[in-house]
Amino acid sequence: MPSVGSWARAGWSGVNESSLPVVEVGPVAHGGSCVARLDGQVVFVRHSLPGERVRIRVTDTSKRFLRADAVEVLEASPDRVEPPCALAGTCGGCDFQHVDPAAQRRLLADVVAEQLSRLAGIERDVVVEEVRPTLGWRTRVTWSTTPDGRPGLRKHRSHEVVPVDHCPIAHPDLPDVTAHRWDSGPVEAIVSSTGQRLVVTDAAVPAELDVDGVAGTDGHRRAGGTRLTEHVAPHDFTVTGSGFWQVHPEAARTLVDAVLDAAEARPGDRVADLYAGVGLFTAFLADAVGPDGLVVSVEADRQGARDARRSLHGRSEVRLVADSTEGALRRDPALAEGVDVVVLDPPRTGARKAVPGVAALGARRVVYVACDPAALARDVATFAEHGYRLGPLRAFALFPMTHHVECVAVLDRVD
Repeated sequence: MPSVGSWARAGWSGVNESSLPVVEVGPVAHGGSCVARLDGQVVFVRHSLPGERVRIRVTDTSKRFLRADAVEVLEASPDRVEPPCALAGTCGGCDFQHVDPAAQRRLLADVVAEQLSRLAGIERDVVVEEVRPTLGWRTRVTWSTTPDGRPGLRKHRSHEVVPVDHCPIAHPDLPDVTAHRWDSGPVEAIVSSTGQRLVVTDAAVPAELDVDGVAGTDGHRRAGGTRLTEHVAPHDFTVTGSGFWQVHPEAARTLVDAVLDAAEARPGDRVADLYAGVGLFTAFLADAVGPDGLVVSVEADRQGARDARRSLHGRSEVRLVADSTEGALRRDPALAEGVDVVVLDPPRTGARKAVPGVAALGARRVVYVACDPAALARDVATFAEHGYRLGPLRAFALFPMTHHVECVAVLDRVD
């Protein structure tokens, strides 16, 4: 049995822990904590596992619930392991360092299933698929800085910055910004799938930093290149600076394959790719529909839309629309003609306002890519009100050691 308790106490002092309350830990909740009860009140306990008996320190109170950290594990789950990071329990960047990787996926599956049941009234067995690597995967990391200029990460629900010399989930080829002092933060380090490296910051850049390019967060070019090339065979994509791209090196390929399998787009189809970013799904959907088809690719972010134009300008079967999804659904003439398939990849808050307009397109199938299971479940319930039923759903552990999970859901029109 790995040692338990000592890692969770890191950074806490001045409290007689034996006087702190003890709780029996229940199921996992959305957000990485587990549910327990203290004197009849719900408490969300970080650093715990279902079935454990732990001593807790309450960190936040409200009328509806408490938040707490497990500071000592009295009875451990068999799924508990020694964390691979010395800062586990102190830094707020990871939720599940103390959990066996297979058990992490089971916890994520429980969360997705619970959200579907509670918010959409759908009972569904969920399996979360493993995506490797589980360490050294994060290709984009934004560092905060301490008052003396050391890069670090914030504590959970705090502005306090924990200095970090090495982050086990950070990609090994990232620019080594942690070896230097910075006069301010944030400092974002990026490595692309083609090996290009970039630092995005407004701070003065140390002369000895070995990096291909540096760009200011104010958008002004400082030195080197500010555009990165991401490759997902056979296509290349331009991503400028801090523009959105999946952070796990296998995420883009994994999601493209899942979306294509789910969409079943046919030659000649009309497809709407909503919240399209730099056009990752658009490029592959265009391959699927061919020269007789059309993909309407909609992105509201100006830089993302410009990057999509750089990557897709030669595709005659692609119509690029620089507009919000809601705006394009109201105004774009190509969408007014209806589509056969919709792919949407909304932000974490979901697509609630867009769902009625999406349903009005009359597509035979909607493929919903979701990074938040609660938003997905709420939108699935709204789609049901507009004649779409949840079909197959796949979930992927694209953010190992954290509570985040990516889902690809099929919604079919009910005739």
